[in-house]
Amino acid sequence: GAGAGVLKDIDLMVRLTKAVVRSTSLPVTVKTRLGWDSNSINIDEVAERLQETGIKALTIHARTRAQMYKGEADWEHISRIKQNPNIEIPIFGNGDIDSPEKALEYKQKYACDGIMIGRAAIGYPWIFNEIKHFFETGEHLPAPTIEDRLLAVRQHAEWSAEWKGERLGLVEMRQHYSNYFRGVPHFKDFRKKFLEVFTLEEMDILIRETQEFYTQYLAQQA
Repeated sequence: GAGAGVLKDIDLMVRLTKAVVRSTSLPVTVKTRLGWDSNSINIDEVAERLQETGIKALTIHARTRAQMYKGEADWEHISRIKQNPNIEIPIFGNGDIDSPEKALEYKQKYACDGIMIGRAAIGYPWIFNEIKHFFETGEHLPAPTIEDRLLAVRQHAEWSAEWKGERLGLVEMRQHYSNYFRGVPHFKDFRKKFLEVFTLEEMDILIRETQEFYTQYLAQQA
């Protein structure tokens, strides 16, 4: 019944949210979906009742729980919530934003106060700066270099090791390498090597090896 499960019981959602708001002096925000399934889209009631609890902003993922991540997110619901005269808190939209162009299009079309990005940022943290730059200039930033990608992997691995311990932290890193190097030619052979890394020292050696390979490869392509 946790997470999206409370969409089946709005009274419970309200009680839980009230308890959180009352327990802290910090601003509380909520992220939720449209409803449990297409037959129970209740985001209109949810938005108004959550606002009454004292939350400071609401993020809406424009899919139902039953959809998971399938199909296209329906931002018309977000637009309707924004047009509700009873809603005064900021409304953020979430779902399917994977490029600067789409971020700008959706922000303008649906008039939300901001955008939350989820899956598109996994292994590609550069998307946030790319979107901000596009909003400000209408131009694209250069794509991240191999060096940028390797630096991000190294930092991620260090944080993972600090959080979970070196061995477990680096084992859990395995799910991220393909994302960080998506679209990079010849990475398949290096991915196998990254999967065999268990220490940060081994990681540093492999990063240097990878950097050297791509420096030579790009020089040959120039």
